[in-house]
Amino acid sequence: MTSEPVIRTEGLTRSFQMGSTTVHALRGVDLVIERGEYVAIMGPSGSGKSTLMNLIGCLDTPTSGEFWLDGQPVAKLEEHELARIRNQEIGFVFQSFNLLARASALRNVELPLIYGGVPPKERRERAAEALRQVDLEDRMDHRPNELSGGQRQRVSIARALVTRPALLLADEPTGNLDSKTSQEIMALFQRLHQQGNTIVIVTHEREIAEHTRRVVTIKDGRIAADEPQPQRAPA
Repeated sequence: MTSEPVIRTEGLTRSFQMGSTTVHALRGVDLVIERGEYVAIMGPSGSGKSTLMNLIGCLDTPTSGEFWLDGQPVAKLEEHELARIRNQEIGFVFQSFNLLARASALRNVELPLIYGGVPPKERRERAAEALRQVDLEDRMDHRPNELSGGQRQRVSIARALVTRPALLLADEPTGNLDSKTSQEIMALFQRLHQQGNTIVIVTHEREIAEHTRRVVTIKDGRIAADEPQPQRAPA
């Protein structure tokens, strides 16, 4: 099991019907992402990168083609199994943070474990540990409106980490942050990668993609380039 790639797709397509017109968002994507990789999926608006992210994240299903997540053929899974994968196997980080406004940072991070049926004592311990991983040990009791944008994104990263997922999937994770805070968040992702996490970042910004170790460029629903990145010196 451990030798399987985290992500493997073959001939992945996704089409949408817009009135009488068929829009081909993905046109046959073959992609392999190994355990421990740090990858950016890059492309302009309308390129198909968000569609690919939704398929990889099990938020959508392909029109055709095959997709394996951690060795499991996703097309053969029932909805309850997909829900479990979204909750436990994939950690999502969104541009808009998606935090509960009235809940503390600790409670926000606990949420996936609550849905997963983890006992209260264990989930509090794991949520606290995830917040320590993102340097927010002293902000556990703060609500989102008491935190800066960068701190809120750190809470969402901790929430993504708390289930110890096979894959950390980040959609434009610095989109709502200023440039200095963006650099801090990317430095955090770099540290998480060095700790062995598999990370995929979806972005349209070249400067953000340059922090990763490999850049997959999507254009017109196909992979236009797939290139390794040189290791950046620490900022």
